[in-house]
Amino acid sequence: MKNTGTLEVTTPTEREIVLTRVFDAPRNLVFDAMTKPELLRRWFGPRGWSLVVCEVDLKVGGAWRFVLRGPDGTEMGMRGVYREIVPPERSVHTESFDDFPGESLVTTTLVEQGGKTRLTGTVLYPSQEIRDMVIKSGMEHGAAETYDKLAEYLTSIA
Repeated sequence: MKNTGTLEVTTPTEREIVLTRVFDAPRNLVFDAMTKPELLRRWFGPRGWSLVVCEVDLKVGGAWRFVLRGPDGTEMGMRGVYREIVPPERSVHTESFDDFPGESLVTTTLVEQGGKTRLTGTVLYPSQEIRDMVIKSGMEHGAAETYDKLAEYLTSIA
């Protein structure tokens, strides 16, 4: 896994990671691809991984649950609850991983300009220690590959 340079990753505060990526698609398509299970199954996860569980109750207070399965059979589960949804421009949800400590708060904004969409994902962790553990886990590379797959999917439907 690697970051091809299309994903910008910054750490503006001691508890945050900000992911920024521009997609060559209108934001309503990007929002749908990120929130509809039938579309998420087509692209979500690093290369070689499949989304074997994809449950989304897209409403404030609604829960979501994903389980990814790797090429060697390893599974990685994650879950959360939606706190704010403003289609197609913004969503806020909690996120926790089955095998990783703590719960983060993820704020995603989508800004469209000239038919392209800038996604900004801000992940707020409960502590700098947990944020640093996430960085060391290789999250940047998995996120970059996942967003590369989203870009490919969006190109295929545009």
